[in-house]
Amino acid sequence: MIRGFFRLTGLLLLAGGFIFLVYDGARSIADQALRLTRLGEFWNDIHQSSQRAFQATVEGTAPWLWNGVVKLILNQPAWAVMGVLGILLMLLFRPRKPLIGYSRN
Repeated sequence: MIRGFFRLTGLLLLAGGFIFLVYDGARSIADQALRLTRLGEFWNDIHQSSQRAFQATVEGTAPWLWNGVVKLILNQPAWAVMGVLGILLMLLFRPRKPLIGYSRN
């Protein structure tokens, strides 16, 4: 059951990444310049106070983690982060291959 939940989450993230890829592509074509939606911008547009609360929590726990890792991830294109995370979840929680030649009881 948990495996199915994480696979569904991975599939939804993969679909979200594809949607952002199409959205950024359409904006780039319309503006005739490369336009990418960063994950941090998207999160800020959706719910700004939660992003600030998350930043305060991470900086309170480990300041190096915010500057070194989280800021780097938030500055990446949303389609890339969502797509990679979706593919990773889909691969990690894929169904096991059936054993051939004997049965497991």
